[in-house]
Amino acid sequence: MRIAILGATGRTGRQLVRQALDRGHTVVALARRPESLAGLSAPGLEVVRADVLDPPSLQEAVRGADVLVSGLGLTKGSARGTLEAGARAVRDAGARRVVWLGALGTGDSRQAGGPLVSALLPLVLGAELADKVRADDLARAAGASVIHAGPLGSGPARGGGRLVPVAGLRGRLLPPGISRADLAALMLDEAETPRFPGATAVALRTP
Repeated sequence: MRIAILGATGRTGRQLVRQALDRGHTVVALARRPESLAGLSAPGLEVVRADVLDPPSLQEAVRGADVLVSGLGLTKGSARGTLEAGARAVRDAGARRVVWLGALGTGDSRQAGGPLVSALLPLVLGAELADKVRADDLARAAGASVIHAGPLGSGPARGGGRLVPVAGLRGRLLPPGISRADLAALMLDEAETPRFPGATAVALRTP
C-alpha cells in the first residue's frame, strides 16, 4: 500500500512513518521542510515537500497514494486556522481515503473527554479549539476516519489498543491517555482496514 503521511516531522508523524515502513508499505512523508527528515532513510520511503497552506503542493504530493494519514498538529508559531486549512487542502487534493488525527474532548468527543477536559480545553487552546473542531468537521464530511486521542505519551508501543466509536465512550473524570506509538499503530490499522469512514473514533490503550 502507498501511504502519504502528513505532518511527518512531528512526534506522532515520525511514529507513523517508521511503523508504516515496518509494515512493508511504501511511505510518502510530507513535510514543509523536507530537510527536517534528512536523517531518515529507508527502502520504500519518499520525502516530499508539501504545505497545507500551499494546496497545489499537497495535491501533487498525494497523487497515487492509496490513503493519506494525517498526524498534523499545531506547533508554536503555527498560523491561525492551520488545521482547518489542512483539512480543506486534504479534501481538495482528492485523496482516496483519509485518516485524520483529532483531540479527545473536542467536537464530537466533547462529552466523552469528561468534565475536567471540557472545562480546561477552552482555556488551554483558546482560538485553536475552534480550529480543531472545524478541521474535524471538514475531514469527517469528506469521508475521513477521524481519530481522537487523549494526552499523548512518549513511551513504547504496548500493543492491544483499540478504536472505540465516540458514541459508545462514557465520559471519565480524567481523559484516557495513550502513547504516540500505540496511537500511530491504531491509525495505521484504520488506514489498512477502515472501520470508521465519515465518523469519529477514540483511541484507547490497553487497560
